[in-house]
Amino acid sequence: MAEPQSGTRFRPEVQGLRAVALLIVVLYHVWFGRVSGGVDVFLLVSAFLLTLSFAERVRSGEPFRLRRYWARIFSRLLPPAAIVLLATVAAGAAFFPQVRWAELIEHAWASLFYVQNWAMAFGAVDYQAAQAATASPFQHFWSMSIQGQVFILWPLLLLGVHAAARRTGLSFRALAAVLFGVIFALSLAFSIHQTATNQSFAYFDTRTRLWEFALGSLLALVLPYLRPGKPARIVLGWAGLAAILFCGAVIQVDNQFPGWAALIPTLGAAMVITAGNTGHRFGADRLLTAAPVRKLGGISYALYLWHWSVLITYLVLTQEAGVTAAAGAFIIGASGILAWLTTRLVERPLRSWGWMHRRKRRSAALTIALAIGVAIPLGAWETRIGLTERQLRVQAEQLNLNPGAAVLEPGHTGQDLPDAPLIPAETALDDEWGNAGPSCTPGYAPGHPALESCQQIEPDTEATKTVVVIGDSHAQQLMPALVPTAQEHNWRMISLLKNACRYGAQSPERDTECNERNDAARDYVLDLAPDAVITHGTLSYEDEPREGLVPAYEQGIRPFLDAGIEVAAVRDNPRFPFHMFACVGLHGQDSHQCNPARDEVLLEVNPLEELATREPLLHSVDLTNSICTDTTCPAVMGNVYVYRDHDHLNKTYVETMTPAVKRTLLAATGWGG
Repeated sequence: MAEPQSGTRFRPEVQGLRAVALLIVVLYHVWFGRVSGGVDVFLLVSAFLLTLSFAERVRSGEPFRLRRYWARIFSRLLPPAAIVLLATVAAGAAFFPQVRWAELIEHAWASLFYVQNWAMAFGAVDYQAAQAATASPFQHFWSMSIQGQVFILWPLLLLGVHAAARRTGLSFRALAAVLFGVIFALSLAFSIHQTATNQSFAYFDTRTRLWEFALGSLLALVLPYLRPGKPARIVLGWAGLAAILFCGAVIQVDNQFPGWAALIPTLGAAMVITAGNTGHRFGADRLLTAAPVRKLGGISYALYLWHWSVLITYLVLTQEAGVTAAAGAFIIGASGILAWLTTRLVERPLRSWGWMHRRKRRSAALTIALAIGVAIPLGAWETRIGLTERQLRVQAEQLNLNPGAAVLEPGHTGQDLPDAPLIPAETALDDEWGNAGPSCTPGYAPGHPALESCQQIEPDTEATKTVVVIGDSHAQQLMPALVPTAQEHNWRMISLLKNACRYGAQSPERDTECNERNDAARDYVLDLAPDAVITHGTLSYEDEPREGLVPAYEQGIRPFLDAGIEVAAVRDNPRFPFHMFACVGLHGQDSHQCNPARDEVLLEVNPLEELATREPLLHSVDLTNSICTDTTCPAVMGNVYVYRDHDHLNKTYVETMTPAVKRTLLAATGWGG
C-alpha cells in the first residue's frame, strides 16, 4: 500500500454533507413525519472525523491524551445541549399537560447523561409506557446519546489497537481495519435481525447502530489510499448525494431502520466523502461547498437540537396532529434563528477559547458546571411534583372526598360532592395498572411458551369456583375490582394476560404472536376444564363504528361453550381519539371536549346482547353504567380521573367501581348463589 496522505485538513464537502443531512432531517420531521436517513449520515460522519483525527495522531507520533480529548469534545457538545435542555424543561413546565411531566423529567435526565436512546428503547417496547403515545420533546437526543457513548468507546478501541500495533509491529491501520470490519459485520447482522423481529427497540439500540460508526471508521482508514480519477469522483459524488436525498422519499424505509435500509444513506455518504472536493464545475462538491450550504452546516448541530423541541412544543400548544406548510415554515425559521444565536453566542466563542481547550481541567470543570446548571432546575421540578403526588395520596385516604364511581351508585345524587383535588396524581400514572396477583403455582402454570404471563388468586379455603381470565390490558385494568370479588367468594382465579392481544380465534386482524397465544390459551382452558372463563367480548374504536364484537370472538369461545364452560363476556369501555387525562389539564374537567356524549362513543345496543340470547352459557357483562352517566362518558367522575390515557381506566377509579363490578358480574352470571 502506498503511504497514506494526511487527512486532517478541513474538508468543506463534509461540512456541506452535514448541512444536507440536517436539512432532510428537519424537513422530514416537520412536514412528513417520516424517517429520512439523515441521522445515519451524521453518525457515519462523526466516526469518520474521529477516526481520521486519531489515525493522524498515530501517523505523526502524537500521544492520544484521551482525558483531554473527552474534556474538549464534551465541553463543546454540552453547552448548546444544556441551553436546549433548559429551554425545553421550562417549556414543559409552562405548557405541557401535567400528566406528561414525569415522562419529561425522565427523558431530560436521560438526555443530560447521554442515555436517552435506552430510555426510548425500553419505552418503545413497554406497552404501558407507550400509551402516552405523544412524542417527547427530548426524543431527538437519542442520536446524541449514541454519539456520546461512541465518543467514549471509540478512542478506547483505537488506543487498544495502537498498543497492539506497537507490541506486534503490525500496521495500526490494518489492525484497526480488521477490528472495525468485525464490528461492522457483527453489528449489521444483529441490526438486520433485530429490526426484523423488534424494530421499535432496535431503532434506539446502540448495538444496532455501531456498524454505521464502524463504516465511517473504515472509510477514514482506507480513504488516504483511495485515489480515483476525477470523472469517477464526479459520478461517486452525485450518486451518493442522490442516495441520501431520495432515501425515505422514493424508498419507504419507515419500519426498516436501522437494518439493511440504513445502508442506503450511509453508503451514499461514504461515496460523497470518497469523491471529495473535485473542484470541477459539474461535481457534487460544487453544491456542497457553496457558501449558504456551508453556513447551514456550521449551525447544523444547534439546529438539530432546537427543531424537534420547537416542533413538539408547537403541537402541544396548538393541539394539532400535524403542521401546515406555513406553520412548518415558521417552526423551521424559529429553529434556525435559535440555532444561529446558539452557535454565534455559545458554540463558537467556546471553540475560540484556547485557554480552555489547552487545559483539560478547565474543560472538565465547564462540562460539570453546565451539567449541574441543568440538574438543579430539573431536580427542583422533580421535587415539586413529588411533593404534589404525596399530598394527593394523603388526601385520597379520605374516600368521601374522592368517591369516584360511587357517585353513579343508586341513591347517590352527587350534589354534595366536595371540592377536592383530583386523584390520582399526574406523576403517579405508572402505578395505575391493575395487579392480577402472584405468579401461577406449578400445578396451574402453563407449559406453553406463548403463555409467558400467568397470575393466580388462590383462596384460603377450598375453591368454590375456578375462573380463568383471558385478555389484554383492558382485562388487566379490571383486576382491582375482579380480585377482591374472587377473594370474597373463594374463587380460584387464573389470569392469562397479554398486552394488545384480545382473545378470539385465529384472525388476520391479529398478528401471528397473538394468534399463537390465543390458541395456547384455548388449549390450556380445555385441559384445565374450569367452571368459567372471563373475556372481553367487544372491542372499542376511536372512530365509527365505535365498537363491535372482538374479531373471531364467537369462534374463539365456541370450544368453551361446547365443553360446558360458562363464559362471562365483558363489554369494552370507550376509546377516544385524544388523551382523556391530558384533556382535563388543557381544558378543565367540565369542558365539552372532556365529556363526550355517550351515544357518540358507544353504540346504543351492546353488541353482545344478540349473541347472549343465543348462547345460554354466555353471559353479557356491561359495566358502562359504572363508567358513563346516562348522557356522557366523562374524563372525571367523583373527583377521580376515569382514564389514564386514550382508553385505559385508572386503577384508582376501578377500585371505586368494585361494588358495581361485583354486583353486575354476579347478576349477569348468577355466580353469587
